[in-house]
Amino acid sequence: MNTKTNKGTCLAVDLGGTKLLIGEVDSGGQLLRSKKYKTGYLTQTEGTKVIFEALDDYIAAVGWINERPGYMGMGMIGQVDYINANWLMIDPSRKENIPIGSLIKDKYHFDIRIENDVKAATLAEKAFGTGKADKDFIYLNIGTGIAAGFIADGRLLRGWENDSGEIGHIVVDIDSDVECECGRLGCLEAIASGRGMYKRALGLREKHPDSQLFNFNEDDISAKKIITAAGAGDTLASKIADEAAAAITCGIMNLIRVTNPERIILGGGVMADGWMYRQILDRIGKKELGTVKKGIVLSELNPGTVGIIGAAAVGFGFC
Repeated sequence: MNTKTNKGTCLAVDLGGTKLLIGEVDSGGQLLRSKKYKTGYLTQTEGTKVIFEALDDYIAAVGWINERPGYMGMGMIGQVDYINANWLMIDPSRKENIPIGSLIKDKYHFDIRIENDVKAATLAEKAFGTGKADKDFIYLNIGTGIAAGFIADGRLLRGWENDSGEIGHIVVDIDSDVECECGRLGCLEAIASGRGMYKRALGLREKHPDSQLFNFNEDDISAKKIITAAGAGDTLASKIADEAAAAITCGIMNLIRVTNPERIILGGGVMADGWMYRQILDRIGKKELGTVKKGIVLSELNPGTVGIIGAAAVGFGFC
């Protein structure tokens, strides 16, 4: 694990599925200032345009704390070539090879490092979060989608094309009729992600006219509202949330057996209020939990800013 300790700040860019966050982060992992930009469903070409427009605005309207940052890092949705700073794809239907690093260097004269957004968040945990003292841990991000980052013997596990960690597409219910975007049935992401729970609510609520979820407009339904309604005893919300908790628990138990981590760190918006965490701990097998030396814990980093802190970890050279 590279632990650069150079002073100065990093210009950090976090491009997720629904937002773009730009900010300045110091070498201790503190976010000094930032600005959020809406994105939405974009192609990579559209996303690149948004990044450049947002950088122009941020530099002009926000600027630097003191001197121009000495580093720049970016965490990006999808698959990246971190060595050559190329953005390879968001998903199989949005696939281009964009030399984002070269484009940024040509215009802004920053030597930028890039990484997948969940891998960047994993590096934030290793550099500044709960995983600082750990050599083997899993960071599991459960938000709009589901993915994981693996630190093994102190190093980030990347895989052949830097595409490891797409655990949202492991099947956790072989009898499920819930179809995933990948085409399989019973995938973790289709059942337990924010997007998955939202789609399940839309598909099932006509059969549950007494559900609180029936009173919301489609755009107003969220994982948070589903979990809140489940806590209040709503039948439909309880079904969706309970099945999500069971799916996440099954996925975690599988990962424990595969990688033998000393700690599992849970992050992402679905975990934010603690309800899902408690459900997981109630369901997890004692034998599986007993093999995880430092337990299953919630991330101490803010789920709203862990991505941009991760982008800074990438920029500073934690790898």
